[in-house]
Amino acid sequence: MTIKNETISKGFIIAGLMNMAVLAFSRFFTNPVIPESDPDVMSNFGLLMIIVWGLAYISVAKNYQNVKWLVAVFAVEKLIYGLIWIKWMFGNSVADVFAKDKMAGLFYGVYGVNDWMFFIFFLWVFIRLLKSQN
Repeated sequence: MTIKNETISKGFIIAGLMNMAVLAFSRFFTNPVIPESDPDVMSNFGLLMIIVWGLAYISVAKNYQNVKWLVAVFAVEKLIYGLIWIKWMFGNSVADVFAKDKMAGLFYGVYGVNDWMFFIFFLWVFIRLLKSQN
């Protein structure tokens, strides 16, 4: 299966836009339920850093081929967030968060799935870049 570079570039943009969705879920950092539910990872500062990661994905969308090791860093970052989400899911209740605030509940219900999907995407792109240099 051959996927065009343009399609992969769109994947980076989509990854960035998905991170930007934090603005909607957090109501531009005014939703207290998200940081209350995981103050270590999802503080307002943590949410801001998610946006910064999103900007990083978008910034390399057109030249990702030139930054293969940064793509690997993106994969590691998504892996970490995915693992943190699984840990959070085992120790918390999305239903409880949802009862406090629907947007926060939706956020906690889906953010890890998003991170796992983009972990796979970034890892696949990285492996593709490694193979293309051999």
